[in-house]
Amino acid sequence: MSAEVAETEKRRVQRIALPLPTRVEVKIDGQVSWNEVTRLSDVSPLGAGFVLKRPLKRGRIVQLTVPMPRQLRSFDFTEAQYRVWSIVRRCIPVKEQSNEIRYAIGVAFVGKNPPAGYVDDPSELYDISHREDDGLWHITKADENPDDRNLGKGERRQTRFCIPEELTVEVLNSDGNIIASETSVTENISLGGACLFTSLKADVGAFVRVISVRHNVTIISVVRGRRTGPDGLTRLHVEFIDNFFPLDGIE
Repeated sequence: MSAEVAETEKRRVQRIALPLPTRVEVKIDGQVSWNEVTRLSDVSPLGAGFVLKRPLKRGRIVQLTVPMPRQLRSFDFTEAQYRVWSIVRRCIPVKEQSNEIRYAIGVAFVGKNPPAGYVDDPSELYDISHREDDGLWHITKADENPDDRNLGKGERRQTRFCIPEELTVEVLNSDGNIIASETSVTENISLGGACLFTSLKADVGAFVRVISVRHNVTIISVVRGRRTGPDGLTRLHVEFIDNFFPLDGIE
């Protein structure tokens, strides 16, 4: 959606501050999921904002359960809880007074049902295509091979480089506390993820913090796979969530 259209929609439908309790449900893949209870910071008939302990990747589909006022609903007007599928449009790390990092999330409502194919692959990323008058947002699968010649580095397709980059990996529990850590090297790495050798007990769906001292960068990531290679060494496949890896000088 163009910036002009986005700005027009922003003017037409203003969000209001309404701290309603909400449950956010997220599927990492077909087997792994997590949820978090929080409060809305703002809401409109078309979307909402809230803060989570864990990050969400732009384009991911999540379900919100909210005791939404009838005036702000597009369906299920008589139900006690409004269960609406949503697409993540924004994820910004914010530091609270306790110095803990939380994530300001913005979502757009896409309907009563998830998109076709979601059950088979809940990790699929989507983008907004359009919105019909007085309706919810329509979405389409994010383009895996976009024409990226006019895009910034962070938006371009992600080439994977087979290089040994030293990283510290910290496994986090549901409260964001470190429960295990080690220093390892990557087998390959891209702007959006990496495969690295590990001895850590981190299952698919676990959140980890990846730290590069050389590049002075810290990235919250989610484990997308774990496998043992023919050499007997275990690899973790991680997806970077709240930042890209700085590959300047490599690309």
